[in-house]
Amino acid sequence: MDVLSEVFRNLIKEVLSLLKSETLITEHNVYQQAVPEVLPFIDRMIDGYIQSGSGMSGMEHLADLYEKARSGKSCLLFLEHYSNLDLPLFSYLARKEGGVGKDIAGQLVAIAGRKLNEDSATVAAFAAGYTRIVIFPSRALIDLDAEKDREELVRSNAINRAAMKTLNKIKYEGKLILVFPAGTRFRPWDPASKRGVREIDSYIKSFDYFCPIGIAGELLHIRQGDMMDDFISGDVVRYTAGPVQSCREFREGARARAEADGMEDKKQAAVDELMKVLDGVHAIAVAEREKILAGNTR
Repeated sequence: MDVLSEVFRNLIKEVLSLLKSETLITEHNVYQQAVPEVLPFIDRMIDGYIQSGSGMSGMEHLADLYEKARSGKSCLLFLEHYSNLDLPLFSYLARKEGGVGKDIAGQLVAIAGRKLNEDSATVAAFAAGYTRIVIFPSRALIDLDAEKDREELVRSNAINRAAMKTLNKIKYEGKLILVFPAGTRFRPWDPASKRGVREIDSYIKSFDYFCPIGIAGELLHIRQGDMMDDFISGDVVRYTAGPVQSCREFREGARARAEADGMEDKKQAAVDELMKVLDGVHAIAVAEREKILAGNTR
């Protein structure tokens, strides 16, 4: 497998020259508009590694969600999260579908952690290919000390207030808000990184509809250390969209089942149930991919 920072050294230099977004996040720039000039470079990266048979299933469900968004409903896309290419691959495969797929890709707004902007200028440059609302994730707050990190805590609160204000404004403007419920990339050496974070319940509570997206296959493989040192290799990648669900009905059902089971944390129970839904569409994506791989070896 190739190391991302090495195999794309020259392309990275070109992308860095296009970076227009500010990398330091404040309450004044949480809404980061996509830089269109960056997208062709990311597509070129993907083109070099994605293999025949890759694609997206369940487009009818995505079209359903898109129509609801166009009618003024607030709509979420919940994706599994394995690498920093999950959003780029979703956009790439949706656009490859043409028609409504291109429309959907054009209306994506991803909820992104501030780490993508601040930890690496290179990562920030590639993230700039997509419109994002940047937040200060709860996982990043765990290690902060109330006394020693007072300024950072103040900044995090200001960022998250601004992010939620922006989200509440644009979610009724035909946008599809893309969220990774686990809040981080899955790390095989850390099983806890697969669990959905509790605050995702607030997204479910405040939106009208959601569509779950499962992922099978991956071009980018996470390593411990710098994100640009992840491995990249060729693969068949399948994305599967499940049926659109009412957020209110889903949440009420999850909370009722949690109540019946004697669970006290009903917010986490709703998020855990969402992750089970994602596991279901993941299984469908895996089966589709395995069928394609079996056909390719004949």
